[in-house]
Amino acid sequence: MSDQHDGSDTIKDPEEWTTGDEPATGAQLSYLGTLAHEAGREVPENLTKAQASSLIDELQDQSGRLSGER
Repeated sequence: MSDQHDGSDTIKDPEEWTTGDEPATGAQLSYLGTLAHEAGREVPENLTKAQASSLIDELQDQSGRLSGER
């Protein structure tokens, strides 16, 4: 078995996604609604998948939701 890393599991920037310009998914919008409500923010209309992903990251950072800082 090889320990070489081929980079196939590298996380891409959402702006580099081939589907990043497609409309945000229902799951993204639902989660954004929860995060935005907690942050007292509005979710912009007509987000792309890439924009929604970036906003999710931003709101998670603000809330400490992933780091357990709440």
